[in-house]
Amino acid sequence: MQANHPTYALLELSSKVEYTLLALLELASHSNQFCPLTTAAINEKHNIPERYLEQVLATLRRGGLVRSHRGARGGFVLARQPREITLLEVIMLMDGERKQRGNEIVPTVDREIIYKIWQENNLRSQQFLGAITLEDLRQQRDDLKQADPMYYI
Repeated sequence: MQANHPTYALLELSSKVEYTLLALLELASHSNQFCPLTTAAINEKHNIPERYLEQVLATLRRGGLVRSHRGARGGFVLARQPREITLLEVIMLMDGERKQRGNEIVPTVDREIIYKIWQENNLRSQQFLGAITLEDLRQQRDDLKQADPMYYI
């Protein structure tokens, strides 16, 4: 297998994180309008199952990333600016912190070498994801939309 094989995913994107990022990206797109978005509005745009979306938004609310507003004009808004929310924070909230394997395995030099490489990979992944914000995603999305405008006749 080639090192840069496009179909091999060393780090898998879970459906939960994908749906969460889509919802957050939609909220980030409306963060300057001070208008809460309903689950129906987010669902209409991204086709996220509504019950699942409600669970995602509840987790985000408990984690302090979104606020909910009740009433006729209710819905969800980001609790912080898009530039202040990193992908790493979102992933850790939604997937939970993954624990390193326990000490039940007898350490050997070979295992130590392998674990050291995996620790370095984890550190680099965390640094990379910690440097990307919702604002970065929103900007990339807007840039792609401008580069590929849709023309209607």
